[in-house]
Amino acid sequence: MDALIKNAKEGDHLAFAMLFKENYPFLVKYLMKITMNPDTAEELAQETMVKCIQKIQLYNGQSKFSTWLISIATNTYIDQCRKLKREKNWKGQEETSRKLKWHFESRNEEWNDALAALSRLPEDVRIPIVLKHYYGYTYDEIGQWMDLSSGTVKSRVHNGIKAVRRELKLSEETEIHQTRQRTTK
Repeated sequence: MDALIKNAKEGDHLAFAMLFKENYPFLVKYLMKITMNPDTAEELAQETMVKCIQKIQLYNGQSKFSTWLISIATNTYIDQCRKLKREKNWKGQEETSRKLKWHFESRNEEWNDALAALSRLPEDVRIPIVLKHYYGYTYDEIGQWMDLSSGTVKSRVHNGIKAVRRELKLSEETEIHQTRQRTTK
């Protein structure tokens, strides 16, 4: 293993500085080629170097140091792309929810918190919940329509309802408590 890397692993700040000086331009050029954006490439290169400092103990010398940096940079870029995609999906879902709320309100129909929470669920969870709890279909019927096993439908309904309760800040204990109060009256 290169003496510079060995010294960096031992916490030598000067060795880290030399490693960065040697590899930073190469790393930025690589990131520009995959991002096609100089600002993003600079940000990712800096983030990669921070991760390099944090993970230098994991570098085992089986590949070139530059290859190890490229793997960190690539994973950092892929993570950033996933995060941006999730943010874009969330923004799209929020916009759709706002439009739907406006649509309901413009027709003097009720738009409540439960519908708002339901609108934030992915379709593969929302559809079984609506079919089960709004329309009363069985898990088997829903499973046939969605080409899923009834167990999968039941699981999606259960997890979706839990997500709606979390969104509404209702716990199962609260639900049980409310049910008990209703039955004792």
